[in-house]
Amino acid sequence: MRLLLITLGSHGDVHPFVGIAQALHRRGHDVTVMTNPHFGPLVDRAGIAFEPVGSLETFNRWIEDPDLWHPQKGPARVMQGVAEILEQTFDRTRQVASRMDAVVGSSLCLGSLTAAERFGFPYATAHLAPICVRSNIQLPTLPGGINLSFMPHFMKKKFWDGADQWFIDPNIAPALNKLREAHGLTPVKNILGSHWNAPALTLGLWPDWFGPKLADHPAQLRLTGFPLYDEADVTPLSPQLNSWLNAGDPPIAFTPGSAMKHGRSFFQTASDACLRIGRRGILLTRHAEQIPLNLPDQVIHVPYAPFGSLLPRVAVMVHHGGIGTTAQCLRAGVRQCIMPMTHDQPDNAARCVKLGVARTLPRWRFSKRALARTLSQLLHDPNIHRATQSVAQRFQLQPAQPQPIDLTCQLIEQLAREPTAAH
Repeated sequence: MRLLLITLGSHGDVHPFVGIAQALHRRGHDVTVMTNPHFGPLVDRAGIAFEPVGSLETFNRWIEDPDLWHPQKGPARVMQGVAEILEQTFDRTRQVASRMDAVVGSSLCLGSLTAAERFGFPYATAHLAPICVRSNIQLPTLPGGINLSFMPHFMKKKFWDGADQWFIDPNIAPALNKLREAHGLTPVKNILGSHWNAPALTLGLWPDWFGPKLADHPAQLRLTGFPLYDEADVTPLSPQLNSWLNAGDPPIAFTPGSAMKHGRSFFQTASDACLRIGRRGILLTRHAEQIPLNLPDQVIHVPYAPFGSLLPRVAVMVHHGGIGTTAQCLRAGVRQCIMPMTHDQPDNAARCVKLGVARTLPRWRFSKRALARTLSQLLHDPNIHRATQSVAQRFQLQPAQPQPIDLTCQLIEQLAREPTAAH
């Protein structure tokens, strides 16, 4: 089959699609990944055909914007960014999809979804985190740890209606409906409610024990599991880092996210906390300008390390709560300290706390003293250790069970064979 996978966003959004593309390629299919040119070299090294959408200038402008990480402004900024490239995403998808048997787009590929509706090619939406699928039964955890699931049903509905009317649709609906009108399609609202779920097939790329399918979720939703691609095949653990890991106790690893370019205070606090509790530390970021100039001897900076290789060898992972990092931590059985900021991060963090594998530290409390205290608690709490090991065992499949990524591939293949019967 000829298959097109499209994704917009950071490494956390691109990695799962590269992993799925490789799995589809191993199954004998001709696969293309469309994403920002920033990730072209990664896709090429992974052995997958690449098609660009957007520009390097656009990508760099997005990640330079501090509002992207603001609890309230962040989601609006993402929608505004999606609106900026709607027409280009529509046009590029139309051009490439004409020679494809099926197309899979990430949550933010609203231009691609519109092209599929206009031209009728088989299309699936792939969501990476449970917060992407709306429910009136269980509301997501919001920044500040707020969860309003205790409210009666009619108030939950009013919550979503208000969110759509005042915060979500105003940032994306005008541009999306302008595009739809230009191509003879009726206007839409409730963009992040029902609209962005492709009607033929919507994939939830997480396991049901992390975020179960609820009674009011769309019928076409299929949960498959975490893709767990980490670039290990093209960016392996370096010999220098491997030697450093072998030279002492398991360190504490720190990352505020691959696209975070405003993490100087995060890394300074991380370094200070390691010094305070006498532990080794690894500061992970491709943006070296964020790293303190004078690191203590026990703390090192590493631009990148594949989490599948690194995390089983660390004592605690301190991170932002992005779904890719979260999933890798769960598989590795590593304790987590999560500093959620915005987007899906607070909800992912709350799910980890409920599983008993993590503690959260809000951004406004992320000081060297608070972090050192939280790390000490994580390191010495036997209940968290037992919980992490129990969750890690969920990833150990029985021989007859297919891998999550194979389930994803099977559903995409079915969509290509039977577009109207995939769900």
